[in-house]
Amino acid sequence: MSVAQKEPTKDGRRWVFRVRYKTLQGDVKEYTSSKFKTRREAIEAEQSFLLQRGNIKAYDMTFKDLYNCYYDYQNESRVKDNTLRSYIERYKHLKSLDNIKINEFNSTHYSMWRKEMIECDLSDATRNNVQKLLKSLLNFATRWYGLNFNEVYPRIVPFRDPNSPANKEMLFYTHDEFKKFIAVEDTLLYKVTFELLYYCGLRSGELRGLCWNNIDFERKELKIVNNVVKDYFGKNSYKVTSPKTQSSIRTLPLSDFLIRDLKLLKKENEDLYGFNVSWFVLGSFKPISSDRVRIRKNRNCELSGVKKIRIHDFRHSCASLLISRGANITIVSKYLGHSKIEETLRTYSHFYKSDLYNIVNTIDDLHSE
Repeated sequence: MSVAQKEPTKDGRRWVFRVRYKTLQGDVKEYTSSKFKTRREAIEAEQSFLLQRGNIKAYDMTFKDLYNCYYDYQNESRVKDNTLRSYIERYKHLKSLDNIKINEFNSTHYSMWRKEMIECDLSDATRNNVQKLLKSLLNFATRWYGLNFNEVYPRIVPFRDPNSPANKEMLFYTHDEFKKFIAVEDTLLYKVTFELLYYCGLRSGELRGLCWNNIDFERKELKIVNNVVKDYFGKNSYKVTSPKTQSSIRTLPLSDFLIRDLKLLKKENEDLYGFNVSWFVLGSFKPISSDRVRIRKNRNCELSGVKKIRIHDFRHSCASLLISRGANITIVSKYLGHSKIEETLRTYSHFYKSDLYNIVNTIDDLHSE
């Protein structure tokens, strides 16, 4: 385990690691390292120390110790705050494993934990997300401490309720439904908000992170380069980060009516004191809150009489619109900023169902020639 010392060296080194390890002769020994500048350096040195001694395991490390090491390593690796937050939330469901030594973790421990998870009032999606963290911890222990979980891995299968439908129905708006929804909107700010969600398929954070200097009115293009998320570890209510993945950084063409509405909204904003192009399109020097968007969405649903969908379902609606208009899977994937086409296929393959019948009709036409 890496720990900070009260007294740093003159050049700022204060991190050390302490381990108990077993020698080839079977003796258990303790070792405290010299000081390092960062926790990450101490963790890496700990790995090297253990590996140099013949892949010796960290015999005293518990599951809780392993989680702390993994969290520290990911934090030093600069993963996004919302990812770190997900580790904290998911590990709450692994607390029963806290005191188990990682070199003793086996299929019996896993089976008992799995039974606990099934008995909890959780969705299969939540259970599988927690299990994903568990597997990441085991992989981390394998890479860093030379442990072997080959007995456990074959038993790690997805949670799936046999009584629940295989695929949960995806909610989305058809174009006619969206026209009813947007027809009741009488404020330009929200009209632009929902048009960007529906026609550009933006994620909520991408929408809120959009700034005026991300829009090229001459070329009619919109650049997705920011993402606004909740600031879990800071003092502010939000934090601006990079988009979800590298593929999420993209440039989208804008239709004439969207350009028109954006120009009108910008003209309104330019009359505000202190305006500059670094301001958020939906907001000012601060982005619009997700609660304001959600409340306005619910209001429009009630006034228009269309079904209630989530903010993220506008993204699904965009995918449905593109596919219904003949866009191929490659274009849809690029437009939505997915990392892989497989992700798009997995999420929206059911939208292509009508194309299967078109293939059959094509074959029938060829046969009749």
